[in-house]
Amino acid sequence: MVQQVTSGIKISVETNFEGTFYKNYKVHFAFGYKVTIENQSKNSVQLNSRHWRILDALNNEEIIEGEGVIGKKPVLRPGESHTYNSGCLLTSPFGAMQGHYNMINLSKTNKFKVYIPSFKLSAPFALN
Repeated sequence: MVQQVTSGIKISVETNFEGTFYKNYKVHFAFGYKVTIENQSKNSVQLNSRHWRILDALNNEEIIEGEGVIGKKPVLRPGESHTYNSGCLLTSPFGAMQGHYNMINLSKTNKFKVYIPSFKLSAPFALN
């Protein structure tokens, strides 16, 4: 598990390997990840959008941007948390992800970024 705190918002990420499958005659490696967003600040905040940078061992890069997470824009009061599960596909058994959430402090109405720490994606069969 990796964790990082930005402006009182703690991000925790756990990953797991889901398996391999073929798509368009190429092998793909499926990974799942669970993210917990915990509001350790004294203000209510809302997650508005996300930005992900996904890299695989073959140096392929994919940028994902969009509103909310899993179709939601959660509001977190002080002490509350939001957990969701998602996943990605790589064309190699190793990779990494990192990014940020664009959030708004509902008390002060200012926008800010919360950084998602870089985390590794690795298929256990490919490790020594």
